[in-house]
Amino acid sequence: MSAGGLVVSTRGLVHIYRAEGHDVAALSGVDLVVGSGEMVGLLGPSGAGKSTLLTLFGGLMRPSAGRVQVGDHELSTMTEAELDAFRAAEVGLVLQGASRNLLPYLTPHQNVEFAQHTARRAGRDVPPAREVLDLVGLGDRGRRPLASLAPGQLQLAALAVALASRPGLLLGDEPTSQLHHTSRDTVLAALARVNEEWGTTIVVVTHDPEVAARLPRTVTIRDGRVGGEGRAGEEYAVVAADGSLPLPPAAVGAFPPGALVRVHEVDGVWTLKSENGDASRG
Repeated sequence: MSAGGLVVSTRGLVHIYRAEGHDVAALSGVDLVVGSGEMVGLLGPSGAGKSTLLTLFGGLMRPSAGRVQVGDHELSTMTEAELDAFRAAEVGLVLQGASRNLLPYLTPHQNVEFAQHTARRAGRDVPPAREVLDLVGLGDRGRRPLASLAPGQLQLAALAVALASRPGLLLGDEPTSQLHHTSRDTVLAALARVNEEWGTTIVVVTHDPEVAARLPRTVTIRDGRVGGEGRAGEEYAVVAADGSLPLPPAAVGAFPPGALVRVHEVDGVWTLKSENGDASRG
């Protein structure tokens, strides 16, 4: 079994796809590190590149340029067979919508056992299905038909399937979407329990600010790049590897594209001053 969470890192990550006869840059040079055992939320507007980044973390696509490192694996250099083995054993993925993660004619317990087949064939030691279901809070409903479960319970079952092989990295694409507040909080509590008890590295995409507020760290993706981070309720801009510094949305009005900005330091206080005299101090 995995001894803990996997480190995830990207360097100069670029992903371009073709849409309506045009090349579209979903990611434009993402530099990011998620430490072992961290729990991180990816935020940003629709089309910012959040889900693309999550997909690249899981080895489901290859980047157009740059590097994706998960644990000891450099994903962009792996063969398809190596990626298959990696996905089966090292990564758990929760797709948006519980039904996309579950076989409807199987119970949660049977779904978990089915998800473990590939890892077992590869000789990987996997936890008992009941242990996984207990961890997410679904142990007492593990042998019930899926049709008898509420939406929040179905999402817990989907989470259990993603954890079937005890992966070092758990990826969730909007794992709390379309759930009412009580069910949403139950799923978040399950994720926190997995993170605490198994040490699993967790990265989730969310558009819900209330979900983001519950996560220890958030990374905002804007225009295909890291546009900011949140930690312990504080928002930070992030200096990119090339020295660029994306401004937070609230500052864009004061410093619009093309503005001349003077950067000045006095006694450790840096000042950004635009040509018209507006300033922001840090």
